Amino acid sequence: MKSLHKTASLLAALCAFAAATASTSLLAQDITLPSPQKTGGMPLMEALAKRSSARLFAKSRDLSPQQLSNLLWAAFGINRDDGRRTAPSANNRQEHDLYVLLKTGAYRYDAKTNTLILVSAGDKRDASSPKTQPFASDAPVTVLIIADAARRNKTVETLTPADREIVGADAGYISQNMYLFCASEGLSTVVRATIDRPKVTSTLSLKPTQWIVLAQSIGYAPKGN
Repeated sequence: MKSLHKTASLLAALCAFAAATASTSLLAQDITLPSPQKTGGMPLMEALAKRSSARLFAKSRDLSPQQLSNLLWAAFGINRDDGRRTAPSANNRQEHDLYVLLKTGAYRYDAKTNTLILVSAGDKRDASSPKTQPFASDAPVTVLIIADAARRNKTVETLTPADREIVGADAGYISQNMYLFCASEGLSTVVRATIDRPKVTSTLSLKPTQWIVLAQSIGYAPKGN
């Protein structure tokens, strides 16, 4: 009888492990986002009036797939047939990529296919959260704005001060687009320049020509705020 009980317990444990593994493998894949909604929302002047930074986030409330699609399209999506974007870039170099940290993994946003391409499975939100900014781990979404010097035919070392100013300005446009979307959608957000860059670079396996310009934490405010 004891032998049967042990066998049943072992089978139950194996089934639980198999279910957990299957669940993880289902989550650890590319995510095809719904088509972004390109109409509606708050009038621009109202969104500007409500634009603000917030550093408190509800841990248990996630953005919907539709909200995530709309957010990323607003940030740096394609808004014309020739592939140009919602945010300008000098000489249309489009030198930035958006990397998205979610509970399920780290992803790169592919604007052409409106897909999140899996970079690293598992919750990586802590990677961008330095000890001085623990709130960043509470936000359900962190968007990293990452530049690639190769798109300016440079290496990181050969970028001139003017190059860096241009790249910084281009990142700022993307960040402001996210701010305005969040104001329209009733979401909390804050842009961050304090980032554990070596840790993020390792976590995302970034190329030597890539560097992290800004991070932006996004989510809902806790109840009562």
